Amino acid sequence: MEQTEILAKVQDIFRDVLDNEDIVLTPQTTADDVEDWDSLSHIQLIVAIEKAFKIKFTSKEILSWSNVSEMTESIAGKL
Repeated sequence: MEQTEILAKVQDIFRDVLDNEDIVLTPQTTADDVEDWDSLSHIQLIVAIEKAFKIKFTSKEILSWSNVSEMTESIAGKL
């Protein structure tokens, strides 16, 4: 799966979990850029992403992400 496909699927997950169809993710997007992306919703996003892609992340991986690009790279590495 290409990075652009992963990003599109992750964006759909963000829109669903955060209930906001206006969210547009870029590789540089951070939690500060997305309204309602807080620590609780972060956990919900991770769980939804793991289910959608049928993968599991370690705590270390999750804590290492500073933007959406690093998240999608982790997903790509597990597919």
